[in-house]
Amino acid sequence: MTLPPAVPGPSALPADPRRTEAVDPGHADLDRLGVQALVQVLADDQRAAVEAVRAAAPALARAVEAALPRLADGGRLVYLGAGTSGRLGILDATELTPTFSWPPERALGLIAGGEGAIRQAVEGAEDDPALGEADLRAVGVGPGDVVIAVAASGTTPYVLGAARAARAAGALTVGLANNPGTPLLAACECPVLLDTGPEVISGSTRLKAGTAQKIALNTLSSALMVRLGKVYGNLMVDVRASNSKLAARALHLTRHATGAGEAEARAALDAAGGHVKTALVMLRLDLGAPEAEARLAAAGGHARTALGEGLEEG
Repeated sequence: MTLPPAVPGPSALPADPRRTEAVDPGHADLDRLGVQALVQVLADDQRAAVEAVRAAAPALARAVEAALPRLADGGRLVYLGAGTSGRLGILDATELTPTFSWPPERALGLIAGGEGAIRQAVEGAEDDPALGEADLRAVGVGPGDVVIAVAASGTTPYVLGAARAARAAGALTVGLANNPGTPLLAACECPVLLDTGPEVISGSTRLKAGTAQKIALNTLSSALMVRLGKVYGNLMVDVRASNSKLAARALHLTRHATGAGEAEARAALDAAGGHVKTALVMLRLDLGAPEAEARLAAAGGHARTALGEGLEEG
């Protein structure tokens, strides 16, 4: 009697054009590896995530350029996804407030299955395009908003329903998918392909596909924040000192940007309500907090412009 192979070969599997669903032929004995070799294989495979984002840099740049006018006019960032992709979107949205003082009401995260799905999978929620459309409409997305739709497969019905509804509402749509030629990329005005290929653990897109999504979202949102004046040089000057860790960071950033002593920098930060960018302008131009705030407001929040240094394009 001939027994079937312990691990089915490619011929035993149905064809699927999505590369993220393919079985990586190089790791059929993954479960036989020792711990050192296993960890090395998993770590090495993550390098493909970085390369996928590097290849997508032009598409990410186009998305940044398209999104900037809407956000500068007060629009919102709305992230949507299911499973790992949804959780990564919520993470990126959440981190914008402590990092860049981005108003939390202008960074929304929608995930198939609602908030409960952040910590526990909600089975079947991602299979309903009408649910995605309903969630999108419930937050009142309109022409001023930027919607970032994320799906490793590029075929998730919930994400597709929401993305199509966002585009119909006039919002700018940015689509991140890990498979070429997928419906999500076709549905969005700014498609971003993160072509990471098969996973070491076949089908587990929380691995390098998820890593590529995390890097791409970091890159996209950070680039937006830089261009919106949330950074001076490479200093995170729109941070507010809301806890002891951030207070120490704010003091360090203020001193680095101005050359001020500790006592002088601390006094400026106190007068500025812990806002580094205001303290920076105060110290560099010898202004009080109200005058510095007014100067920043007139400069659209850009510290370089407020300081009379101007911005360079490049």
